[in-house]
Amino acid sequence: MKSNSEFIKECESELKNQFDLVDEISYFNQRKVIEAFRENCIALRHFGGTTGYGYGDEGRDTLGKLYADVFKAESGIVSPHLLSGTHSLSVALFGLLKGGDTMLCISGMPYDTIRPVISGDGIGSLKDFGVNFVCCDLAADGDFDKAEISKLLNDSVKMVYIQRSRGYELRDALSCEQIGNICTYLRKIGYSGCIFVDNCYGEFVEKCEPIEVGADICVGSLIKNAGGGLAPTGGYIVGKSALIKKVGRRFTAPSIGLEVGSYAPGYQYFYQGLFTAPHTVAQALKCSLLIGMAMTKLGFINYTAIDKVPHDITRCIQFDDADKMINFIREVQYASPVDSFVTCEPWDMPGYDDKIIMAAGTFVSGASIELSADGPVKPPYVAYFQGGLTYEHGKYALERILDKLR
Repeated sequence: MKSNSEFIKECESELKNQFDLVDEISYFNQRKVIEAFRENCIALRHFGGTTGYGYGDEGRDTLGKLYADVFKAESGIVSPHLLSGTHSLSVALFGLLKGGDTMLCISGMPYDTIRPVISGDGIGSLKDFGVNFVCCDLAADGDFDKAEISKLLNDSVKMVYIQRSRGYELRDALSCEQIGNICTYLRKIGYSGCIFVDNCYGEFVEKCEPIEVGADICVGSLIKNAGGGLAPTGGYIVGKSALIKKVGRRFTAPSIGLEVGSYAPGYQYFYQGLFTAPHTVAQALKCSLLIGMAMTKLGFINYTAIDKVPHDITRCIQFDDADKMINFIREVQYASPVDSFVTCEPWDMPGYDDKIIMAAGTFVSGASIELSADGPVKPPYVAYFQGGLTYEHGKYALERILDKLR
């Protein structure tokens, strides 16, 4: 049997074309980000913090404009006070929907932590405030089910919701091409409401973003792709100016909107994280492809297929055995630079329906742009691997995983 080193070199050799494409995408997006920095005349003064109400906080306001330019949107909110991807999504949803409206999700059931926001009972959910929720599964081929969507659209549907990433599903993530095609279809059949995209895990994976292909609003987390591994917290919401104004009134208060909001520590890491994000995402994609090639060679079903570049930074690997799944995730933790001595155990994590095991030995707590892995401990026992600030870290983790699985 080949040594782990020989096995990994073989995997790398077979991935040359995919790695070259990842580098091409990374350079394209890096240029886009640098040009947005130049266009907005980013200077040292933008990094300073403010206190109190934060009136005239130039760092805060310019950061929103910068993100809007990068994502080709009209306006944006970027803030450390958006605590996670789920919080950012929740703020945007509550800002745009009201009692009697219907939210139609066309990418299958949303991720575990957003489900209670939509339809929880007695917890201040959208359902509690009279917002209706309808869900349409993807078609068997993993694309949008246009026939079913057209049946579900009616005058009460004020928002069509798309989750770009797979969540805890065993399928491919959605591409911007697929999102663009469905946006075109929705407008063609007369839908004029808001098209909303949860962009978590998908930023800078392709040369375009959902706003560019027809989405009206796009939301994500800064401790995933967009923060480049440097942002210590936060989220972003970008889109049409009229929609962002509505969300801003929910984010703070209807009377003040986006005029206030201070952050004393300053904004350097938020700006710097966005600057490094295209490169960092490329590193994570290479980690995903390497793990995917290795798992494929070992006979494990995993998505996305290794002959193409994934549409987000996560990779799902099916083990059909709880112990193999748990051991895989534990090895990711043992290979981490932080808390490498910790043995991960399944537990009842807040916001999830099943026991979750999660490896996240990260510099920013829970940051999934850093090398991490998690999954619900239930059949068919699928581990979700993501991130990697450096390709070398992913390669080292794979060595440990191979020791366990081979």
